[in-house]
Amino acid sequence: MSDGSLELANDAKATPPSDAESRSEQGTPAHSGPLTRRWTEQRWLLDNTIRSVGMDWDQPRSIYLSVPCGPEANADFAAIRQRITKLADASPAFEAVARRREAKAHAAEENQDFVTARENYFMASIHWGAAQWPIDENNAQNRLYNGKKRDCYTRYAKLADHQVEAAWIRLPDGLSLPAWFHLPPGYHGGRVPVVVSLPGMDSFKEMGVAMYGDRWLSRGMAVLALDGPGQYESPLLDIYFSMPAWTATGTAAVDWLSARAEIDVSRVGLAGNSFGSFFGTLAAAHEPRIRAVAVSAVCHEPGFHTIFEEASPTFKMRFMYMSGITDESRFDELRRGMTWEGHAERIRAPYLCVAGEFDELSPLEHTERLMKSLRGPRRLVVYQDSRHSVGNVPAANLGPFPPILVADWMAATLGGKTFPSEKWYVEASGRIVKTLI
Repeated sequence: MSDGSLELANDAKATPPSDAESRSEQGTPAHSGPLTRRWTEQRWLLDNTIRSVGMDWDQPRSIYLSVPCGPEANADFAAIRQRITKLADASPAFEAVARRREAKAHAAEENQDFVTARENYFMASIHWGAAQWPIDENNAQNRLYNGKKRDCYTRYAKLADHQVEAAWIRLPDGLSLPAWFHLPPGYHGGRVPVVVSLPGMDSFKEMGVAMYGDRWLSRGMAVLALDGPGQYESPLLDIYFSMPAWTATGTAAVDWLSARAEIDVSRVGLAGNSFGSFFGTLAAAHEPRIRAVAVSAVCHEPGFHTIFEEASPTFKMRFMYMSGITDESRFDELRRGMTWEGHAERIRAPYLCVAGEFDELSPLEHTERLMKSLRGPRRLVVYQDSRHSVGNVPAANLGPFPPILVADWMAATLGGKTFPSEKWYVEASGRIVKTLI
């Protein structure tokens, strides 16, 4: 070592370690992800809320994760609900169940019980993905869970009852979005319609198509289930949220689908849920080959003050991670420019929007304003008394079931059926009150 190097080494030893370095040396990984004022000040309140009302304090996460898995997963989620009493419990709880399901899948495959193997690989993949949710940085744990999720889903795809394959959707900057491409069961050739499926902020592409009885596939439609810019796997690939990235995503997806012999490119639809309702609106606004747009559980407030400043602080933390921004003031500058205004006006394709009357994350007035700005046929369906996650109210139980209403509308619209521009108000009795928009 030279004299200069020795001086540097001595200086380094003399410098007191930072708090992050101290935590790392003590065995606690240093946090390199985003931090917000509300997160640090209200963390105690968040954990007390989870302890009081359970893991579904902010949205029915255990329900929407369970649905694509089928009834066998009910016991998994019952145990997970009991185990999660604070936010720090979430990843370990899902990891433990994921490992158990993965072990069952391997054992079944070795025994040539291939149906049992595929079912357990699918459930394991969903649990691995759920374990990623609380992690807001590209650390080793997040990468491990993501790798496990992809591996289990790849093994499921090889055994699935329909054709499933990995897809990579190339963006103009040369980076490629991760996706899974599904063809309907029993597909034997010809061109079929397709739905580009976009998850929300807290969900992921693997859960976008149910293991059995999927609402899109069972209606003869293919599915391109996509993690868009900033969504779930994409940040691990250094693909973060930006308005330009999302305005390019629709074209990138349709370009990829156009090269597939199985797809009728004149019948491409797009479906987005929760924050996917905003992302999907941006994507469709800049791709006229998308012939039908269906969104639900809306996020349409320009600037997104309500979800980021009034709702659970986990939402803002998650989206900062999705944006690749760790400084709260910088993120606030970004979010103020997040809007459908100047974009939605370009949409001429039929547009269906399903919303809750009392959406606590995005006031309905913004959705009503968006609907008026569209240039094509539109239908706004509002469920009485429902919150953001549309359902679990009498209107949804006695009236049209929201996911099936969306699927039927998509199949009919891509099949050429037309409809008037209307607002549907689904009352608690199930009765639909229709008015022209």
